[in-house]
Amino acid sequence: QLQLVESGGGLVQPGGSLRLSCAASGSTLEDYAIGWFRQAPGKEREGVSCIAVSGGSTNSADSVKGRFTISRDNTKNTVYLQMNSLKPEDTAVYYCSAASRGMFRLCIRAQSTYDYWGQGTQVTVSS
Repeated sequence: QLQLVESGGGLVQPGGSLRLSCAASGSTLEDYAIGWFRQAPGKEREGVSCIAVSGGSTNSADSVKGRFTISRDNTKNTVYLQMNSLKPEDTAVYYCSAASRGMFRLCIRAQSTYDYWGQGTQVTVSS
């Protein structure tokens, strides 16, 4: 019943910023760990960042550490991915996902861990 809808993608110049949103409906995100994944053309889907159910722990890929920040606002039933200092290699479709089991205090970015997926939002970093 949980539905996820990503938004906030678009075209941005290198060095720019975007904030992606993942809005949930049908259930409260308080019960889920959330992961952001991305997939570039011709590449495997990769885990970008995740946040535990508690919101107290996050886990990000080395390629985005220091640039991307995942957060959640349970009052708005929304998860965010703040992306700064964007690079062309960040170009991809970004997906929001939710895990219905485990990861209450810690999270991992393995795709198989997550149960629900949004349709994705395109991020293009180009000058």
